[in-house]
Amino acid sequence: MAFNLKKLFGKEAGEEYVEIDLNSSTPKESKVVVKPFVLRQFDDINDILNSLREGYTIAVIDIKTLKTKDVIELKRAIAKIKKTVDALEGSIAGFGDNTIIATPSFAEIHKAPIAKGKEKTDFIHE
Repeated sequence: MAFNLKKLFGKEAGEEYVEIDLNSSTPKESKVVVKPFVLRQFDDINDILNSLREGYTIAVIDIKTLKTKDVIELKRAIAKIKKTVDALEGSIAGFGDNTIIATPSFAEIHKAPIAKGKEKTDFIHE
């Protein structure tokens, strides 16, 4: 669709047109979605990876079921999710024993530094 801007504003000096694509000017609303997932078997990672690749999903993954069934499959699944998150320049971290959070590049997971405890000695200083 083309509009004659000069005619629109009352000036008619020549045939100059500017094309405006009205369909492309509609901004796509993108909201961040925090989506829970349950990892019951290795194949469940496909939904997680697809959601992360879309770019607007923070995945909260419950790994308890797969952890109790097959630890080797769990390690494979986490390695695959980590590889994808790294490719997307995102973050991944474990929270507690049964939850993993994976984010795309727009979000970062704060990882607190590990506090160093006092060193224990097996001997007494005199």
